[in-house]
Amino acid sequence: QLLNTYFKRFDDIIVNKYGLEKIKTIGDAYMCAAGIHPNKGDRKKYKREQAAKLVQAALEINRFIKNEAILAQKKNRPYFEGRIGIHSGDVIAGVVGEKKYAYDIWGDTVNTASRVESNGSINTVNISESTKYLLGEKFNYTDSRSVNAKNIGQINIYNVTMI
Repeated sequence: QLLNTYFKRFDDIIVNKYGLEKIKTIGDAYMCAAGIHPNKGDRKKYKREQAAKLVQAALEINRFIKNEAILAQKKNRPYFEGRIGIHSGDVIAGVVGEKKYAYDIWGDTVNTASRVESNGSINTVNISESTKYLLGEKFNYTDSRSVNAKNIGQINIYNVTMI
């Protein structure tokens, strides 16, 4: 029930408010993506806009998680902490399966996003260097660090906040 409360709020933020693509949930993990649908206009501008929308949604989700923790602690109830990882790049997307179809995404971008999340700080929005490059000066970046990501090598991770 608690996990459902969180995921319903994530859906509201990701899908309803920002128009992003929910991919799936895996246990207590929630996967979503921005920019999945091709854009016929200025591709670079579109990528920047989508990255910014995803980071704004992530920051809102992070605020929700933190607020829920504060309320739960006051009432001595369980709560979740969260790590959010964002990476930007190309993906392969499609429907897989014969009996039970599922829309999914694959590729190095997905794997790198997972490593950004798993190596990131708790209760922060963690982004890769390629996402930071796309975002430019729209956000503040703190706690820059280099990590050795499994099967990828050294990557730079940043915490991101609103200006």
